[in-house]
Amino acid sequence: MSNEQHPERPARPTGANAVSHHDDSAPGPDEQPPSAQPVGHRGMRVDVAERPAWAMNGFLALLVALALAVAAVVAFGAGVPAAGVALAVVAFLVATPLVVIQPGQTRVVQFFGRYVGTVRRTGLTWVMPFTTRRNVSVRVNNFETNALKVNDADGNPVEIAAIIVWQVADTAKATFSVEHYTDFVRVQSEAALRHVATTHPYDNPDGRGTSLRGSTDVVSGELAHEVADRVVIAGVEILEVRISHLAYAQEIAQAMLQRQQASAIIAARERIVEGAVSMVEMAINRLEGQDVVHLDEERKAAMVSNLLVVLCGDQRATPVVNTGSLYT
Repeated sequence: MSNEQHPERPARPTGANAVSHHDDSAPGPDEQPPSAQPVGHRGMRVDVAERPAWAMNGFLALLVALALAVAAVVAFGAGVPAAGVALAVVAFLVATPLVVIQPGQTRVVQFFGRYVGTVRRTGLTWVMPFTTRRNVSVRVNNFETNALKVNDADGNPVEIAAIIVWQVADTAKATFSVEHYTDFVRVQSEAALRHVATTHPYDNPDGRGTSLRGSTDVVSGELAHEVADRVVIAGVEILEVRISHLAYAQEIAQAMLQRQQASAIIAARERIVEGAVSMVEMAINRLEGQDVVHLDEERKAAMVSNLLVVLCGDQRATPVVNTGSLYT
């Protein structure tokens, strides 16, 4: 048995620090041991960013391919089949990389599996031969999440849905960092919506603090940042998020409606009483200030009582004419 000492190899990072760096000279993706702890988005194994791919005017390449095809026909007619076959093969190779790219569309180019770049040039374009091209749309997309049933900050079950407006910003990440970026955006949006809905109450009767119903703009802004942070790994940008549906769950909707009605009635009664007290005070001050009548404390109390009953009552008051004395 040999006693030779072998130098220790440096330990490879794991967990949140285990981010692989793409190396063009490497034969394949880096092999890393799985982590026993959640690594989050920073632990992604695919580290790729969009870069422009080489491309040129497709009409020029089309003219070259047509010229080669004509030369091949001439060679066959002249009795030189070998030259004709060679020219036909070259014409085919020149014509094959021609692609038509519409506005709002891109082509992610791979050369035998290796990412070489993205073509954003529109129109007839000629790319590298022997490559595969994948179409990735950079147009603005939007969808509405499902109506999710979650518990708000007070524990009340509510139904909430949102409209997500998004766009692919990095075609390389959208193609290689996640399996299906459209499904990824949809699932992560619903997860963010659940999380944000649980941090706010549905309603805030006292008007202090934020609520899902009363602070729609604030909640939408928080939701937009939450979704954007979750989908940045897929090369997607969030343009706007708006809440499209918000309601109490069916099992408590009737009880919450009664509570809202009671709160509204109490608020209305407070305003009515406040206004009635102001009117009674104004009436007494004007009567005494203009020497219309002189009232002692007992008559003032009776007058205040009558005015409050008239002003705060739900039904029309029925006047009673008293021809006698107040003290008899």
